[in-house]
Amino acid sequence: MSDDEGGEWVDGVPAPAGPGPDENRQAAPYRPGYELVAEQILLLIAELDLRAGDRMPTENELATRLGASRTVVREAIKILSALGRVRAQKGRGLYVADDEGMLGSARWSGFFLPTDLDHVYMLFEFRRVQEMTASRLAATRATPVELRAIEAAAETCRQGHLTGEAALFDRGDEEFHLGIAAASHNQFLLAAVREARRLQHQSSTIGLHGTVGGHAAEAVEEHAAIYQAIRDGDPEAAAQAAAVHLDNTLEDYRREIQRRVFG
Repeated sequence: MSDDEGGEWVDGVPAPAGPGPDENRQAAPYRPGYELVAEQILLLIAELDLRAGDRMPTENELATRLGASRTVVREAIKILSALGRVRAQKGRGLYVADDEGMLGSARWSGFFLPTDLDHVYMLFEFRRVQEMTASRLAATRATPVELRAIEAAAETCRQGHLTGEAALFDRGDEEFHLGIAAASHNQFLLAAVREARRLQHQSSTIGLHGTVGGHAAEAVEEHAAIYQAIRDGDPEAAAQAAAVHLDNTLEDYRREIQRRVFG
């Protein structure tokens, strides 16, 4: 599509308007079309007040409504399906997924939007309370086997950072936090930590392309501090180390989301 026909398109969706005559204005950072459309679909679900099990507009209808190609809509649906937000039934259409998680949209008054900074702040506030408590309890309840698992997870995360392997870093990070929650010996805390991290993964996948972010090196050291406090049996030091880690991780997310979404 030419400029005379309404501007350029990128990856099947309308591209943002150019900087115009102001040469000092910084161009918005590039984001793939399917990522933008995935966000738009989540916003549409919220605007239409669709609940788990409700039928969604078809791919064609979404393409028309969002001004995107069917190919890009299809890629966006694949992402949302993998994240458990949308369910595609062959021959029947698209549905809002039945979310069985404890923080599913049917169980609270909102619908989590991965790039909504207010939602991300609330999620990290929730995680901070959870993981401070889990770390505090783990410092008094962790068994030798659980301590070894937490230490091994921290080492996996460190190796992922040193080698630049994001998937290895993420695996270690997941095992580390869930390992601490398991060592709290409180199944409700474990379930809550797992669910909150699932929602955080949605922010990472849609808003941040799954990148480790600029906080990885610090995160490795923060993991070590949390593990050390738990191993030493110091509940308050463990809780404080967990709080520092979550606060710094939130700041990393805040900077990265703002950079990607707002430029």
